[in-house]
Amino acid sequence: MYEEILGMYGHKGQREAKWLEPIPGGFDAPGGACLVGEDDGVALCVGGLRDLGDGVCEIKRMYVVPEARGNGVARLLLAALEHVARDMGYARVRLDTGPDQPHARRLYERSGYVEIPDYNGNAWAAFWGEKEL
Repeated sequence: MYEEILGMYGHKGQREAKWLEPIPGGFDAPGGACLVGEDDGVALCVGGLRDLGDGVCEIKRMYVVPEARGNGVARLLLAALEHVARDMGYARVRLDTGPDQPHARRLYERSGYVEIPDYNGNAWAAFWGEKEL
């Protein structure tokens, strides 16, 4: 995942990949979670949730391995993350994606995410979305 993202965005003039830095608070319980989708013990996808406060969580590090793309895995992962967020008591979920990932933006918009202003200062992002759960 990291190599792919650096391949997309490493050329944007960023000397250091903020994307690679650990997320403060990570995906630790009780406010966070990390899901890994597998097929016969082989990881196909991953995504995390972290608490932003006030009943809002954020989806981060959502990734599907290239071999599993185009088969609806990303849609299933997003739905699973939303389900977990709802079960954890979150009312809204936010996410972002970069300009070189139009497929991700399309998925989010088709899944009901509406564009909102930059909420996290991610210089690599071009779309910030939010969805009521």
